[in-house]
Amino acid sequence: MEGHTSFTRQTLDAFRAADRPGPVHMLNLIRLREWAVYEDGQDAAGRAVTGLEAYQAYGRLSAPVLAELGGRILWRGGFELSLVGPPDAVWDIAFIAEYPSPAAFVAMLRDPRYREAMAHRQAGVADSRLIRCSALPPGTGFAG
Repeated sequence: MEGHTSFTRQTLDAFRAADRPGPVHMLNLIRLREWAVYEDGQDAAGRAVTGLEAYQAYGRLSAPVLAELGGRILWRGGFELSLVGPPDAVWDIAFIAEYPSPAAFVAMLRDPRYREAMAHRQAGVADSRLIRCSALPPGTGFAG
C-alpha cells in the first residue's frame, strides 16, 4: 500500500486560503522506511542509508529554516500503542511543530534550503500524517 508522504496542490491551496492571525500547530505522525529511497538509490555521500538516517538529515537541514521563521517543536513523543484505529498504524516519530502563522509555514515550504531538505524526508518516509490545528488554551475537560 502506498503511503501518504506529501500534500496535494488542492490541500496546500486550502491551507493558504485558511490564513488567520496567530500560531498554527502541526501534528506530525511519521512512519519511516527501513531503507531510504533516493532516485539513484544513494544519499548525497553515495551510500545507502536507513529511513531514520534520511529523516535525520531532513531534520538537520530544515531546523535552521524553522527557527528563522519563528517556528519550534512544541511537543515530541515516542509511540507506544494505538488504542483506537488500525492495529498496524504504528508511528516511528510523533511531534507537534508550532509556526507563528499559516504564512510562516508556507514561507518555509518556499525556502530553497527547505526544498533541499525535503528530498531526504521524501526518501526516508513511508507514510505520514500532517494535521493542522489551531492553538487553544488548555482546559479541564476533553472538550475544552
